[in-house]
Amino acid sequence: MTAPSLTERLARTTKLAYGAGDLGPAIVTAINGFFLNAFLLDVAGLRPGMVGTIFLLTKIWDAVNDPLLGMLSDRTRTRWGRRRPWLLFAAIPFGVFFFLQWNVPPVSDAGKFIYYLVVAILLDTAFTAINVPYAALTPELTHDYDERTSLSSYRMSFSILGGVLAAFFHTILVGLFPEVRVGYMVSAAVWAVLITVPNWITFAFTREVHFTEDRPKGPGFFDGIKIAFRNRAFVLVTVIYLLSWLSIQFVQNNLILYVRYWLGAEALFGPIILAVQFSSFVFVLLWTQVSRRVGKQRTYYVGMGVWIIVSLVLFFVQPGQIALFFVLAILAGAGVSIGYIIPWSMIPDVIEQDELETGQRREGIFYGFFVFMQKLGLSLGLAISNFILEAAGYITPVSGGLPPAQPPQVLLALRLFVSFAPAVVLLISFFVVRAYPITRERHAAIRAQLARPKPVGAPGP
Repeated sequence: MTAPSLTERLARTTKLAYGAGDLGPAIVTAINGFFLNAFLLDVAGLRPGMVGTIFLLTKIWDAVNDPLLGMLSDRTRTRWGRRRPWLLFAAIPFGVFFFLQWNVPPVSDAGKFIYYLVVAILLDTAFTAINVPYAALTPELTHDYDERTSLSSYRMSFSILGGVLAAFFHTILVGLFPEVRVGYMVSAAVWAVLITVPNWITFAFTREVHFTEDRPKGPGFFDGIKIAFRNRAFVLVTVIYLLSWLSIQFVQNNLILYVRYWLGAEALFGPIILAVQFSSFVFVLLWTQVSRRVGKQRTYYVGMGVWIIVSLVLFFVQPGQIALFFVLAILAGAGVSIGYIIPWSMIPDVIEQDELETGQRREGIFYGFFVFMQKLGLSLGLAISNFILEAAGYITPVSGGLPPAQPPQVLLALRLFVSFAPAVVLLISFFVVRAYPITRERHAAIRAQLARPKPVGAPGP
């Protein structure tokens, strides 16, 4: 195989098509993150402990299916490549299971628990079948250090834009119907279609230029686990991502409950989401340029430092202080965008370090565990916060009635979920980022070594 060029620019159409592929996962992540917890609690009528259990059990399956599907995508061999066929064939199940998640079956609470658990597992599997191969496309589209950051910025721009539009218009669609259950079902049907089509766009307009048919098959499942966790840089970047997403999910999962029960401004929830997500979209573009100048680690410190300060101030916001809350929401976008862009731009560099050390490219294994960290952060945020709400005495609303007055312990918990909880987690992440070993200079050295001609018979990607 010809050694890759150290400078490798991608066409804008390729970047746009690649970025569009994250619309589906972004829409699902945004709507689930902002609304699923409140839907299961206040619309489906499940207790917080039951909801937390659903997400913990789903993560047990996740621990298997993410690396397993990553391994399978490594071993896929087709004329279209090894990642893109998954986008083609998993798109429809992805949409179907998302739609089913937002229905309320006419069964007992125990029946609802089983229904939502099964649907959650099926949707999670479809999400993995889309997102792991999609994420693993990055190093197969380009080997260039800055182009990967650029690809990540396109991807996260689509991701944040898709998320903000989905979350904003979801509130509008649900509000069009007097019966909230019907509103959720209709909205889910619309988004089910919109999360299906972008996968086919990415399939049609990207090419796996660094894919070759004669690559050796990847390792088995358990060998893959050993490979991933022997790589120190990979362990560090996954911990960075887990902590970043755990911070995001503490806020995202509980924001509607915080606005509903503490601020008393649920009617403004759509504009609040718009403020946070649009700010994140703008900051993604800014941080991409900053990262080119000062590197990924320093960019992380600056962006997350802003978010920590905002989080600490947020605890002291009082009911009715809507203007102050909007200002803080806009500033928080600086940190939220970092959680999207920086870890995803680090992981291809880790893969190339592994290639240098082993002579193989095993994107599927690494991205499988990486996507697992994203969903683990989401589910841990949901599970931990719901178990705390259960212990604090959360009052389940009566169907069709007004939101109840929650006990002081519940209100305190909601305030902590959007302020001190993410701040503490982000402070811990700073120590992990400091230990991350792949700087711009180290990556340049890795690429230079990979570009050298290899002796005949030597292992190679």
